[in-house]
Amino acid sequence: MSKVDRQEVDNALNTAGKELSQRYDFRGTNTTIAWSGEEKIVITSDSEERAVAGLEVFKEKLIRRDISLKAFDAGEPVGSGKTFKISGDIVQGIDSDHAKKISKKIRDEGPKGVKAQIQGDELRVSSKKRDDLQAVIALLKGEDFGIALQFVNYR
Repeated sequence: MSKVDRQEVDNALNTAGKELSQRYDFRGTNTTIAWSGEEKIVITSDSEERAVAGLEVFKEKLIRRDISLKAFDAGEPVGSGKTFKISGDIVQGIDSDHAKKISKKIRDEGPKGVKAQIQGDELRVSSKKRDDLQAVIALLKGEDFGIALQFVNYR
């Protein structure tokens, strides 16, 4: 599955906001970071360089909280008047294209007797042997699909 703990992202956002308000190089640049809806984060600043630096601070806080950067999709700085904004989305769920790629990889290279089913925005892998499931997890961790993957046991 590909889910992000919203509370951890919120904690990273709050610590990044605190750092942006206290750091010397951000003083006087009106650099802020805030939620915009449920899954969108907006970084605002007076200069493009400070907006990009604010984005780097937020990414650093995400890494400290063990959230993959693949789960955060940031856009380019957009200028409007005297302010610059960077919008980023928290990516949740596995879309159908990625799910098809992952299930094809499991079918082609995974152990025999392993079944992969697409269930909404998740991919369910089932097998009779626990060792086969662990082999599938190792196979998927070794491959880069462009999304953050988590492995959950529903027993």
